[in-house]
Amino acid sequence: MTETADAATDAAEAPADLGNVDADQLAALAAGATDEQLAAGMSDPAARQSILDEIFRRMAEHLDADKAKGTNAVLLWKITDKPGGGEDLYEVTLADGKVSVSQEPTAEPRVTFVVGPAAFLRLVSGSQPGPVLFMAGKLKIEGDLMFASQVATMFKIPQAGS
Repeated sequence: MTETADAATDAAEAPADLGNVDADQLAALAAGATDEQLAAGMSDPAARQSILDEIFRRMAEHLDADKAKGTNAVLLWKITDKPGGGEDLYEVTLADGKVSVSQEPTAEPRVTFVVGPAAFLRLVSGSQPGPVLFMAGKLKIEGDLMFASQVATMFKIPQAGS
């Protein structure tokens, strides 16, 4: 098996406990996997929950506080194709250079991102930029489009091989 195939297989079979996996390693796993492998890895309810929880938990670590300072906004993420139907919801609140995350949305979002699981992993791993996913119809944005285009600049997105 090739190194790329090994990485792709690992991405599809990501460990349930991702807390000890470096963000750049996760980015490399996502970059080396096909969309089908990423979707397969996200089809197991427990693995999907673990992966999403870990990604959103790390958002605070990846926030560029200087770039986010003075920004007060609520972002709603809807990750579609949940096993058994529906979507996973994550509310991300930016407040004066800090971020908090909840799975129980309570506020009106300034912007809502609707994305499938494979495209979401590509976006947060830096293997595909938001505008590319948006133009391909894999990322839908509701609300303040101008603000949505600035959100990625407020985070240090992990990169495969960095």
